[in-house]
Amino acid sequence: MARFFISDNSINNNTVVVTGPDVKHISRVLRLGPGEIIRLCTGNGREFTARIREITNKQVVCEITGEMEIPTEAPIEVTLYQGLPKGDKMDLVIQKSTELGVARIVPVICERTVVKLDEKKAETRLARWQRIAEEAAKQSRRTIIPAVSRQVTFGAALEEVSGAALAVMPWEEESALGIKHVLTSYSRRKAWDKSDIAVFIGPEGGFSAEEAALARSKGVLPVSLGPRIMRTETAGLAAVTMIMYELGDLGGVSSG
Repeated sequence: MARFFISDNSINNNTVVVTGPDVKHISRVLRLGPGEIIRLCTGNGREFTARIREITNKQVVCEITGEMEIPTEAPIEVTLYQGLPKGDKMDLVIQKSTELGVARIVPVICERTVVKLDEKKAETRLARWQRIAEEAAKQSRRTIIPAVSRQVTFGAALEEVSGAALAVMPWEEESALGIKHVLTSYSRRKAWDKSDIAVFIGPEGGFSAEEAALARSKGVLPVSLGPRIMRTETAGLAAVTMIMYELGDLGGVSSG
């Protein structure tokens, strides 16, 4: 069954009006017509089945036939603070971290960040990144589209996570504390009062010793991902995968 994202304000009682590029996809690519059933997702957790009532060149009018519960969202909320990388690496990070289940992605300007985006370029990139997140959410059948935030400084990012249940910073200079130990220790706590987790990833060149010290003073734990050095576009995805496996829903439901 075809599935499309809609906005909340496109719903009026039991009627939904689909507009934009999806109109062409529904009518010309999929060749759907009145009477056929599609799925509509608001992008904030609600999903419906709907029957197509009318198709014009500019809109598809549907009637909601039911609301569904789709268990595709993780039981934890992970925010990825990604040091802004060069080229199109951020596209890959957003696409794959969305598939893995992150709730939010924040581009961060760090000490060793090479990329400099003026206001116009930053807005253009943000719009593109949000589209990538939406397409990845659609492909992976998520009911929530992760928010891609405007770029922030490293200091501002640290202030944002002051109340997080857990915040980690994979750092190549850290050898005493591994992320495996941190996650298994955290998972043994039976009385969690929060489920929000933050992950900080440095740009090319990684974090400086001063940034790591500042992060530690703010309650963020510098951790090791293992003996091998990963690229910036790999490190975040590896860390999120470990977190989702240990604390989230990656790996499926246990048969035991």
